[in-house]
Amino acid sequence: MKRNVLFIGLLIVCAIAAVAQTKQSSAFFSTSDSVKIHYIEAGSGQPVVLVPGWTMPAWIWQPQIDELSKKYHVIAVDPRSQGESDKPSFGHLPETRARDYKELVDHLQLKRPVLVGWSMGCGELMKYVEQFGTDNLAGLVLVDGLLWDKSNRPEFSGLSDWMNQLQQDRQKQADEFVRSMFKKPQPEAYYKRLTDAANQVPTDTAIVLLDNMLAVKDFSPAIAKVNRPVLYVYEAHTQSTADLIKAKLGDNARVEKFDDAGHALFVDDAARFNQLVEQFVDRLTP
Repeated sequence: MKRNVLFIGLLIVCAIAAVAQTKQSSAFFSTSDSVKIHYIEAGSGQPVVLVPGWTMPAWIWQPQIDELSKKYHVIAVDPRSQGESDKPSFGHLPETRARDYKELVDHLQLKRPVLVGWSMGCGELMKYVEQFGTDNLAGLVLVDGLLWDKSNRPEFSGLSDWMNQLQQDRQKQADEFVRSMFKKPQPEAYYKRLTDAANQVPTDTAIVLLDNMLAVKDFSPAIAKVNRPVLYVYEAHTQSTADLIKAKLGDNARVEKFDDAGHALFVDDAARFNQLVEQFVDRLTP
């Protein structure tokens, strides 16, 4: 009798531990140009694909993987040359990286996913829409990225000097960049882990990624093809993009400003961000 009670108790403890732990898996697939792309997968239901920004790893979305996977099928991707994905010397145009995301969607046979792009990922998702349309998309969530048209293309003064500094002292510049993404203090171990992940991207590749994105003259052709609902969340520095999205998409777009969060607002204020995404996704699905 005692043995049975102990056995049942052990099963209960194991069950509680299994529920408490976020169930996620890590996998790779090969693109059409033979680059291995890494992604993290968790949950089931409506697919939500998370694309990080410049030099950042998929796991920066961990607050979303943990929370959103309770309701949805969440996939966080390491773009080519970032995180655990291959780091080739080619294919760093936003159009090529957008193709990688489309091939991931096709590889996993995702039906009407919601694509979420942060920072550089916003421009790459615009190139996704421009090339592949929206027939198999439910909606887009754009997170604090810069988009522009011909008349409102921003000046990127001082960027060439910063690129030179990046080549001269990558560690210092990466550390400063990572810390600048947050308004709310993060643990030192977290800063270091993110900086180490950023430094895994070869320096020349990091610079090419920036240069290729800034070389886009006008996002209007891509924005014109957006006929699915869009949620744009941002902090003060990207107000110009919020204004452009509202002007171009009208009632098809919802914009939400985060006054008390930095560029990585989905980390700084994960609870509000997750709630907004959940509300947005639930309106898209029956």
